[in-house]
Amino acid sequence: MKKCILHFLNILLLTCSLSAQNKVAVTFEVRSNNISTDSKIYVVGNHINLGNWQSDVAELFEISEGFWSRKIIFNHGDKLEFKITRGSWDKEALTDDGLIPSNHLLEVKNDTTIIIEVKRWSDQRQNKESLQITGIVKYHLNFKGEGIRERNIIVWLPPFYYLETDKSYPVLYVQDGQNIFDPTTSLFGVDWQIDEKADTLIRKNFIEPIIIVGIYNSIDRSNEYSEDELGKAYMNFIVDSLKPFIDRNYRTLVQRENTAAGGSSSGGLISFILSWEYSQVFSKSACLSPAFKIDRYDFVDNVLQYQGEKKDIKIYIDNGNDKLDSQLQFGVDEMLNSLESKGFTGKEDFYFYKDNNGSHNESSWAKRFWKALIFMFGTEKGRGLL
Repeated sequence: MKKCILHFLNILLLTCSLSAQNKVAVTFEVRSNNISTDSKIYVVGNHINLGNWQSDVAELFEISEGFWSRKIIFNHGDKLEFKITRGSWDKEALTDDGLIPSNHLLEVKNDTTIIIEVKRWSDQRQNKESLQITGIVKYHLNFKGEGIRERNIIVWLPPFYYLETDKSYPVLYVQDGQNIFDPTTSLFGVDWQIDEKADTLIRKNFIEPIIIVGIYNSIDRSNEYSEDELGKAYMNFIVDSLKPFIDRNYRTLVQRENTAAGGSSSGGLISFILSWEYSQVFSKSACLSPAFKIDRYDFVDNVLQYQGEKKDIKIYIDNGNDKLDSQLQFGVDEMLNSLESKGFTGKEDFYFYKDNNGSHNESSWAKRFWKALIFMFGTEKGRGLL
């Protein structure tokens, strides 16, 4: 009996030891002398311990005047992306020359200290960009969905919506909706400028007038934008709750050929899945810098394993050329090959654009999104621009 107990205790101690070995401490230190002494500093990133990109969750502790620090525990091998804010994205740390920085990147391997000196903040810029949204938007706050968190919905209406009252419109549903129209709600203080792009393209008759629905994300973003159970619940929310609501309250063309999805990164992945798995509802998707196959994401195999008739859908895909987008390119290439193997034709059924100067961020997606709009909703005049 004593031997059994000792054996059990040894196993327990070994398990605890291995578990402890898998934990790594990262200390974040921020120094800044040009802000008030009562300022709060936050590290904001792609991990639950960093708030899942919520700007005011992972607060650092003030050690002394101008110096904040905090030790946070991660698993060995975690790949972190993060930024620094003073509690909101209009108070984001900038580069020394006053620009919005790329994400800090860190693969967690050993206990380490990250030291960041901030000389400028976004709310201290003298020449701030206009925060005005182009066009008319409607908000639906705390929208409920079964099995997922409540979230806000923003609806952009095309020019002359209230003048041409006998007209109905196609609808584009875009993930990360807080980022697409308004820099004051965007997680990084830079929006996609879809409102300006769509307004210009419509007025120049490059695309047909459309309604754009922005779906705010939640702290469950990484799971909602995936194939797992929460991802299925999120897609069912769009199909069974949000789309019927939009169709009831706005003048929409409800048919599948007039319904599209769009997003970036894992938002691009879930937009592709919506058009692939719910092709009876969505006929188009825009996938910018999509996470088709990286880490735990892999929807390429789903396409390869599909044995049915060719799906009647159109897919816009693009990618940039920075470090993260270069990591995503392998999955993009495999997806393009997979689509071709299933009978899809380039420039007709799918369109791929490689932005050699593009990065994995809102400003790059803002520069490219007009191509997605034209591929999905372009007039004959507009399609000549691609």
